[in-house]
This record gives sequence, C-alpha cells and structure tokens, in this order.
Amino acid sequence: MPQSGVVINHYLDREVIIMGIKYLEKQRVFKLDAGQTSYVIGVVDDEGFLGHVYFGKRIPDQYLPVESFLRLNEWPQVPSRNNRERLSFNDAFPTEYSTFGQGDFREACLAVKDAHGHSVCGIKYQSHRIYAGKPRLKGLPATFGSEEETTTLEITCKDEILNLEVVLVYTVFEKLNAITRSVRIRNQSQAPIRLTKALSACVDLNGNDYDIISLHGSWARERHVQRMPVGLGKRVLSSVRGESSHQCNPFMALAARETTEDSGEVYGFCFVYSGNFVGIAEGCQFSTTRVVMGINPEGFEWLLMPEEEFIAPEVIMVYSDQGIGKMTRTFHDLMRGHLIRGQYKDRKRPILINNWEATYFDFNTQKLLDIAREASKLGIEMLVMDDGWFGRRNSDNCSLGDWVVNEDKIQGGLNYLVNEVNKLGMQFGIWFEPEMISPDSDLYRAHPDWCLRVPDRTPCLSRDQYVLDLTRPEVVETVYAMLSNILKSANITYVKWDMNRPLTDVGSAYLPPDRQGEVSHRYMLAVYEMMERLTSDFPHILLENCSGGGGRFDAGMLYYSPQIWCSDDTDAIERLEIQRGTAMVYPLSTMGAHVSDCPNHAVHRTTPFETRGYVALAGTFGYELDVTRIPEEDRALIPSQVALYHRFNDLIRQGDYYRIGSYAENHVYDCWAVVSKDQTEALVTYIQVLHRPSFKNQRVRLKGLNPEYYYKDAETGEVFSGSVLMYGGMTMTGIQGDFKGKLIHLVRVEPEEL
Repeated sequence: MPQSGVVINHYLDREVIIMGIKYLEKQRVFKLDAGQTSYVIGVVDDEGFLGHVYFGKRIPDQYLPVESFLRLNEWPQVPSRNNRERLSFNDAFPTEYSTFGQGDFREACLAVKDAHGHSVCGIKYQSHRIYAGKPRLKGLPATFGSEEETTTLEITCKDEILNLEVVLVYTVFEKLNAITRSVRIRNQSQAPIRLTKALSACVDLNGNDYDIISLHGSWARERHVQRMPVGLGKRVLSSVRGESSHQCNPFMALAARETTEDSGEVYGFCFVYSGNFVGIAEGCQFSTTRVVMGINPEGFEWLLMPEEEFIAPEVIMVYSDQGIGKMTRTFHDLMRGHLIRGQYKDRKRPILINNWEATYFDFNTQKLLDIAREASKLGIEMLVMDDGWFGRRNSDNCSLGDWVVNEDKIQGGLNYLVNEVNKLGMQFGIWFEPEMISPDSDLYRAHPDWCLRVPDRTPCLSRDQYVLDLTRPEVVETVYAMLSNILKSANITYVKWDMNRPLTDVGSAYLPPDRQGEVSHRYMLAVYEMMERLTSDFPHILLENCSGGGGRFDAGMLYYSPQIWCSDDTDAIERLEIQRGTAMVYPLSTMGAHVSDCPNHAVHRTTPFETRGYVALAGTFGYELDVTRIPEEDRALIPSQVALYHRFNDLIRQGDYYRIGSYAENHVYDCWAVVSKDQTEALVTYIQVLHRPSFKNQRVRLKGLNPEYYYKDAETGEVFSGSVLMYGGMTMTGIQGDFKGKLIHLVRVEPEEL
C-alpha cells in the first residue's frame, strides 16, 4: 500500500491503486480502505450489476470471496446463466444502489417517472475513475479533505432505456474509519424525467440480528438515545418538517445485539443535510439488512430536463469494531477536521452572555449596558442581543422581516450600543430569524405573496409567523441585503441564526405547477446559499445556528456554523441526556451550552450554580441570565467558572470523549471524560443526580487512559495508575445531596516523580 500523501497509478495484473482505493481488474472489484475499515464493491455479469460485497474491519486484498459474498454461487445465479429467474436474482442481490420496478422489492434509492408515465428504472455499471482528493458538492454542505488525506471513487452507471446516468461518489479518509457517499443523476435523454426518489446511500449488511440506535425527542428534550431491535420489516427514521427536526435527528447506527459502549461492531450513518430526510433499516427475507438514507421522498419530486443534473447530499458512513464509543470519536474527529470551517474551526470561542432569558423582549440600551458592565467585571467576553431589537418587536407577534433597528429601544442606534460594549472590553453579537415573516410586518404588507402557501388554503401560523418563500431569488436578495446592512453598520462579531417553526403549506407562487415538488429542497439550497454568502462576506463572524433550540442540529449546519444551540431547555439535569445524545455524533465543541437562572425557565427546577457550570463546560460555555439580578453567591462563582473554561477548553474542544455513566440508564448519576490525544491529561465530570441514602460513595471505572501511565489528581495530589483507574475504578468522594457535581483533573506523572 502506498504511503499517505503519495499518489500512485500502478498497473500490475491490470490492478489500479490510488492511495486508499484499489480497482482489481481481474475480479472486477473495488476495494476502499479507510483507516482500519474496508468497503468492497463488485461488478457482476456481462450486464454490469453493481453489488455490495463487504463493509467492516479491514481485510487483505488477496482471496476476496466475492462470488460467495454476493451469493452468486447460489440459486438463481446471474441472469446470463439463468434468465428465467431474473426477478428472483433482483429480489436477493445485494445491490449497491437500489432502483424501483424490476424485482428488487426492498427499499429503493432511486425512483423515476418517465415521459410515458412509467416508473421502472434499472442501472448498470458503465465506467469509473479514481483520483486523489475530494470534490465539493455544488450548492451543498459536505466534508472536505486534501489529496494527501482523501481518495475518491466515482462509479458511473446508466439506465440505457431512459438514458439516465447515475454517478455514485465515494470518498475514503485515509486515517479515519470513515467513508462518504453522494450521488449525481444526469438526464442524457431528449425528454424530461421526473425523479420521485433520489436517496444518497444504500448498504446491504449481512444478517438480521442488529439493533438500531437513533436520536429522538421533541422541543426542549432533543436527541435522547433510543435503541431497539431492527427485526424483519422496516424501521423508519424521518422528518417532513422542512428541517432535520427536534423529533428525529438525521443519524442512525446499526449495532450487533451484543455491542456495548466499548466493544462490538457498529455502523453509523449521518446525513449532511438540514431538511426533510429519511433513514430506513429493513430486515430482509434472506437474512440481510438494508440501510438507506437520503432526502425524504414524501412530497419530493424533481423535474430533470435534458442534460440537467441533480446532486443528492452526502452521507457519512463510520464503522467501529470497538463499540459505540469508537464510532462517536470517529465522527468527532471527522467533523472537527473535515466538516467545520472558518476562523473558529479550532479556536476557543468567546464566553458570551445572552439576554434572552434575562429580559425576553423587555430591554433597552441602558438595560443591555447594565448587563454588559457587570458581565465584563466577571470575565465574560461577549454580549449577545437576542430577539426584540428590530421593527416594532415587543412580543413574538410582529416584525419578522423588518430587519431595521428599533431606536425606541436601542437609543442612540446600534453602533452606539456596540461601541459602548466594546469599550468594556467585550465583543457584541446579534440575533436574526432570516427565514421568517410576520403577518404584522412592513415586509408582509408589501409582499404578501412572499411566504410559502398553497392557493385557496388558509396557511398555518406558528408563533404568529409564516415561512418566507426562499425559492424566489428576490426574497433571498432582499432579506440578505437587510442582514448585510446591519452587520456592516457596527462591529458585530457573532450572529445567532434562528428558525422557530417548521415548514407547512409548502407551495411557491414562483415555481410552475410541475415543479412544486421541488420547493422543500430548493428552500434548503437557498438557506445554504445565504449562509455561504454570510460566512464569505463576514469571515470574522462566529455564526451559531438555532432552530427553536435544537431543531436543526445536523452536520449540514455545521458546515456553515461551528456551533449550534443545543436546546432551549437549559436545565442542567435535562441537559445531561440531551448533551449525551448529541455527543453520540457531534463534537462537544459544537454544542451551544449555557449556565441559566433558576428556577429553570423550562422545567422550574433549581440546581446548584456550580453544577450548572460543570454541565455547560461540556459545550461551548456561556450564560443565559441577568447577571445584575442573580444571587450574590451565584455571581461570585462566575470568575472561577470562567477560569475553568479557559483552563480546560482546549482539552474539551480537541480531546477524545468517553461516556462512562448515564443517568438515563442507572437512574443515579451521569459521568463522562475527555482525554487528550496523547493520553497525558483527562477531565472527568461526575454529576450525582439522586443521592442514595447510604454512606457508600459511587465508584466508576474511567475510560481512555493509558494503563501504563500514572496520573495525579490535580486537586488532591493523589496518584493512581491508569490500569487501576480503568479496571478498578475511582471512588467519587465528597459529594452529598441531589444535583451535586465534581470535576476531576488528571495529569500524567513520570515514575521518577512518584
């Protein structure tokens, strides 16, 4: 195998090798190697059926049993040998990209309607190319990598009857157990073809004995972990809300039944998209399980005119043979290094204080400056002005779309306020909801046809707002110009981009009747276009996404914003499960997490200020309260919390994350650790949710340490061997009562220092 960074075109026995991808001409096999993972595809029969051979732990190139893996030595065999059973072959063949209408009755990835109204489609291998590096997806977010880090395979398939070309695109990451997939579909005929389904990935796994792991919830309790058997039939994860949603995240994993956090096989699939999606695991009749993922076909159609191309978004596939935890850490490394962009890609974020839970709509310049003055004394680095600064916005009933400063509230203007905040040594951030419009707004009165709606139907209001029709270029231009003018008017270094309702009444007066099925996807493309422009025009700005809290926490958004508001529920105890589920896929550095006031505004629970700080430390860290009004004993803790953030953020942002104990499972405590890549430092967080009526303290086994190293507890000075901490455990002493927490900082010491 060539060393990383060297690109080789090597023809030996008609074998082609370029870094992590090989084409074995004699066997007609593609072998993709990513880290310790192999993914194998075979071309079968003279017709060019493309079959999925293998996905799992890395295997050697020699003696690949392709024929038996594809079951070609079993009845009914390939059509050239037994054409009378072509349907039976299609019904069982582990196809690499499934199509509808020719006998594969499992979940299809591609479905069409041709000019004659027919829905049958079948694609066969035509050609391929392998090259170093990774292409961008036009108009879409996607992972990236240099020529030294990545290799790409493009397999061109074709339906000869329809003259429809389908290009399957795979990229391997040389040092990670990760492979990405996307699809390009081009109409090479002389007649229009309507796509009714265009998913991004299909994998036929061997066996039926899998559990599906998914992230479910609702507003204020997003991304709770759910695990259940797949069984026979279909398990469907999806959203048709026009956003990835609070209810179901665009991620799924298939794990062997015996797989745990630290052992066993697991396959993770994450969709790099922020709109309607579907992920399906189907237990099939011949002891296989099909996994597909892509844009939800419900309500979707795309009219593909001659020579036009449709690009399906990317799916990230991660394999682990060391349990769910290893899958998590691979996703984290991939997203931190190959998805998040911009100046804050690997930078400590400023500690901010947001005025939303402090004031809601009731604020003015003086109130904001009072908060800023007190916050600056305590070490907080940024003031964020949330909803209520524009139009006549004194409640959530008006003014969305009127992105002009309300100088009755912001006396002296925005530039004056920002300058005064800057004089305190603080940065300034601002909130927008660019995708929405209020019926009571100047923009709506001027352009009532600029929102999504279906003629003759009363459109649904939510939070007294409609959704702008971003398929219309003039809407995008008008809204973006207003945002741009605000951002140019003052020294603004942070933007919170919110979206507080799902899409309904999905119709556009701009598009013709035969393209109404394109509205949801075109809307998402327009959002991406606006975010790309914002991050290009204002590269110094830290962009944080939000959707009524965590309703659009997905890999697509992370391409534009390095952090996303995790949930509107800031209660420290509720956040344990929200942040645990989120961190199954997404890095800690992406999770917007703040210390808020108590009783908590969402659940009315009171937890210790110290514990709230420990939980928020496992995210971006900031404050969501009126620092001028909280109890003095709480305010006095802020400087020490700020110091903890500065002390540990590099470790939290860059280190490996380990789940140790889950309150959702043990009903007593939560515990996690972040360990430096070189295993010389670890930060363990322990939250005791319910105090047991016992004199015995909890003992937990740590993870991720080097068993050969010795570690010192930085607070107590005690020294432990890594093996004792991981296999014997650490006793959590000095914690009395409910909702109490503890941080343990472990640092490696050399034997001679003992």
